Amino acid sequence: MFETLVPQPADKILQLMQMFREDPRTSKIDLGVGVYKDADGKTPIMRAVKEAEHRLWNQQETKSYTALAGDPGFRGAMTDLVLGDAVTGDQVAGAATPGGTGAIRQGFELIGMASPEATLWISAPTWPNHLSIVKYLGMPMAEYRYFDSATRAVDWDGMMADLEQAKPGDVVLLHGCCHNPTGANLNPGQWHEVADLLLKKGLVPFVDIAYQGFGDGLEKDAYGVRHLARTQPELLIAASCSKNFGIYRERTGLLMAVAQESGRLALNQDTLAFLNRQNYSFPPDHGARLVTMVLEDGALRQDWTAEVEDIRTNILSLREALTEELRARTGSDRFGFLAEHRGMFSRLGATPEQVEAMRESHGIYMVGDSRINMAGLNATTVPILADAMVAAGL
Repeated sequence: MFETLVPQPADKILQLMQMFREDPRTSKIDLGVGVYKDADGKTPIMRAVKEAEHRLWNQQETKSYTALAGDPGFRGAMTDLVLGDAVTGDQVAGAATPGGTGAIRQGFELIGMASPEATLWISAPTWPNHLSIVKYLGMPMAEYRYFDSATRAVDWDGMMADLEQAKPGDVVLLHGCCHNPTGANLNPGQWHEVADLLLKKGLVPFVDIAYQGFGDGLEKDAYGVRHLARTQPELLIAASCSKNFGIYRERTGLLMAVAQESGRLALNQDTLAFLNRQNYSFPPDHGARLVTMVLEDGALRQDWTAEVEDIRTNILSLREALTEELRARTGSDRFGFLAEHRGMFSRLGATPEQVEAMRESHGIYMVGDSRINMAGLNATTVPILADAMVAAGL
């Protein structure tokens, strides 16, 4: 059997991580891997999460299973965080998953069960694993234009024109905030127009929200998904806790199925539990338990909210600093988009050759499409990147 296996395409980001590790230069800079780093290049455990772990260690008396869909407290706490008062509890089914990736995968599986003929519309570009999972599952797929490489902003006209071609029952995958890999986000007015188009065409939105709090704040970053929850008959949401709780390795996520008709709750909840059973039975609980404790305890939540805000403002300050360094070197504002983008990522607009030149000459590692993780920078490395960009001819 094994002799029939063939090599699979290498993950470009994982390849980049390996190249970075093997580079002996002490001055090298990693802007590829998508994790938050502080000024010292570390991905810290958040204070509230650390305190919750101490409490859990003292309080927890069993490691037995929770439930197929995970602990209901986690579902409730995350529903409140993501959706606020946009819906009532009897409209939201949810299942804990191994990370946001697990929620995406389970959501795709649900679409395949419920509507196998539906085409999944995905932004061009998007997080590469979206495409990888869809192709692996053999789902019908189409892309809609999203990013204008000339303006470094949302290709609004292209996006709307492409979605006009979708047929009733198709699913549209949207990034809730902090678009990965571009950093270009929809504004509130555009979210309203997208919602109107979805209703007119009979399309089902599926929102991937992995960076809530890293863009314009916890509440503002949820504006789009909350508007869809209020206005659409059905909505799928994949929420990740990796970034805004800093628990990457705990693999903590939630898939939500929102329906305006509350009578659908029981069937939707049973279906999500069934999907969990087929893939991994019971989901991991440690990270979900920590998130629940943080969100349900007033003092812990306040401290966590403050730390998320510190992370957000740090990323913004790095964006502004890089913009200023490039303005000083080029005498132009052509990199002003970096200060306007939100979240951890932006595309610089470099060619693959320029990306390679920056890696070879300056030890700067970024994805081949010139996506950089802004949180991989600090006050010392911002000028280095600016010098490298100018030297490469950007």
